[in-house]
Amino acid sequence: MNLSKVLSIVFFLVAIGLGYFLWKGVDDVVEKEKRIALIESAIIEKLQMLRDAQLAYEASNGKYADNWDSLKNFIQEGEIWLVERLETTKLLDYGKEETTVTFDTLGSVSVIDSLFNERKYPDFDLERLAVVPGSGGKMFEFFADRIERNSYEVNVFEIRDPSPINPERRLNNNEKALRVGSRTDASTEGNWK
Repeated sequence: MNLSKVLSIVFFLVAIGLGYFLWKGVDDVVEKEKRIALIESAIIEKLQMLRDAQLAYEASNGKYADNWDSLKNFIQEGEIWLVERLETTKLLDYGKEETTVTFDTLGSVSVIDSLFNERKYPDFDLERLAVVPGSGGKMFEFFADRIERNSYEVNVFEIRDPSPINPERRLNNNEKALRVGSRTDASTEGNWK
């Protein structure tokens, strides 16, 4: 066998090896991005569930829960009142209308059955609701307060991921961490939209 054939075989094997390492590197990046997207999707679902619970808590208590224990207790023990609103409009003699609004309480339903029923969330686990998916057991950070906006006091809340898995969300002291609500604005939206 001459030297050129040996070198051709060696170069061919080196090319196959380099090709494999290049493919493996790209495949690892793609798999990591898929894993991050899957975990962030689970985090977003939990943040949406926690937002629903916070809105019900605020409707019942006049403020948002500032910690997990208060919100958890509300989900377990709380009730949502079912209220019917009726409007009647009466035409007055001089052409104006008079509208009367009445409210009738029809009963109540438990928070856990209303918001987190088995049909909507078949695998719901209250004990794991505040645990951030993919974090190794870390809990979401809870914040609630009242702030002044346009000379009115409004309730605000924020629930956020304390240690994002996505490196882009960890920049600037977790500034872009997944969260719902806002500490400075009367928003109940999430920052993933």
